[in-house]
Amino acid sequence: MSSQQIQSHRETAEIFTGESLCKQKSRDLLAKFSLPKGLIPLTDVTELGHNAATGFVWVRRKKKTTHLFRAIGRKVSYDCEVTAFVEDGRMRSLTGVKSKELLIWVTVSDICVGESGKLTFGTPAGLSRTFPATAFEEED
Repeated sequence: MSSQQIQSHRETAEIFTGESLCKQKSRDLLAKFSLPKGLIPLTDVTELGHNAATGFVWVRRKKKTTHLFRAIGRKVSYDCEVTAFVEDGRMRSLTGVKSKELLIWVTVSDICVGESGKLTFGTPAGLSRTFPATAFEEED
């Protein structure tokens, strides 16, 4: 599904390849939309695309990866393809991201930055969880 969506937005998008260039452009893009730079770990990234007209963004990586955000003690799984529509302080219609809650993996479909400097993560079922934005800054 996400591959078809990427294909439909690809024609007028800026597309970057190569891990180092993708890392830099991803940081720039997240900063431009007032989102924490460590929100999407960038290991093994092969392609980053951004269609400015629609706000559609995608990240392709070599393999699925799991990242532990130590500050909040949460594991997050990122698929080979992660897509979203990005606007100032928000990622909506997010695909390819799941968070581990207790013993189950929960799909994350929306991320929004609140006025208090906190990030709210929403699920397709309408449930949400809020964490400090500082927990998603880049780790060394």
